[in-house]
Amino acid sequence: MPLPLAVTMGDPAGIGGELTLAAWQARRRAGQPFIVIDDPARLAGLAKRLGIDVPIRETTPEGASSSFADALPVLPLDPLGAVTPGKSSLKHAAAAIEAIRLAVELSLAGRVGGLVTNPVYKKSLYDHGFAYPGQTEYVGALSDPKAHPIMLLASPSLKVVPLTTHLPLRAAIDAVTTGAIITLGKLMATALAQDFGHDPVRLAIAGLNPHAGEEGKMGTEDEAIIRPAVDALKAAGVHAVGPLSPDSMFHEEARIHYDAALCMYHDQALIPLKTLDFRSGVNATLGLPVVRTSPDHGTAFDIAGQGKADISSFLAALDMAAAIAARRQAGR
Repeated sequence: MPLPLAVTMGDPAGIGGELTLAAWQARRRAGQPFIVIDDPARLAGLAKRLGIDVPIRETTPEGASSSFADALPVLPLDPLGAVTPGKSSLKHAAAAIEAIRLAVELSLAGRVGGLVTNPVYKKSLYDHGFAYPGQTEYVGALSDPKAHPIMLLASPSLKVVPLTTHLPLRAAIDAVTTGAIITLGKLMATALAQDFGHDPVRLAIAGLNPHAGEEGKMGTEDEAIIRPAVDALKAAGVHAVGPLSPDSMFHEEARIHYDAALCMYHDQALIPLKTLDFRSGVNATLGLPVVRTSPDHGTAFDIAGQGKADISSFLAALDMAAAIAARRQAGR
């Protein structure tokens, strides 16, 4: 029997709790078992508020699989007290951080197969003193400080990796270097082969400027920075093409020629993915000793506590984490 996954609380004022409750209802009979790291009283109160029948059972990862069909397994955190949907706090941030820490600890100890992280509210995290750009970097620091975590956004239609993540656009452009592209391209080739079975891994490298610079007429970065990186990746045995014009590399016919796109900045990667598959996109962290996925959306404070959240991305994150964990286990 596969190990259960660990699901983190996320920001308790967001939609993470109701996603978890609904996912248990959807998968309790046939699906990957999971244990949620959360305040049991909060989850029970949320289920009552939403008018849904979800029995809560405090347990350990070792007891999660056997009880999953009958009750939602919960590894308890300290009680949070009253939570107002849409109203985050420093106390919420502390609990969300602790849930991630525990999930990584359990995964490294081999007690869970991987983790699925619910959405967090970054402002609360930063106000609390959180020293990382996001969950990706925090999970990386906890699991292997020497590793280079890769933020992959994946859906049935497209896989993308941004070279730069949560940086202002002006700073992101300065961070586009030949060395960074080579490093990330090699890591992507290894991680995609391991976790998704692509053989060989075909990478499409996006240009930075309109029309990939139009041979220097619309900026020099594509020829001076990106093309040398693509040539170096090819020389290293990576199946890479580019720099490709960003405005034409994501249509249906173009996508059949590559397995994943390496994009130069956050929105260049996320806009096409969310346009194509907004409800089924998954944020996965590759290149680490732990398996981690997350739904590709935020806390949705505006609808939190109303039972309106779409669970499609959360279910896709569960499925992807289970598939990656099984592939890694089979490869050992």
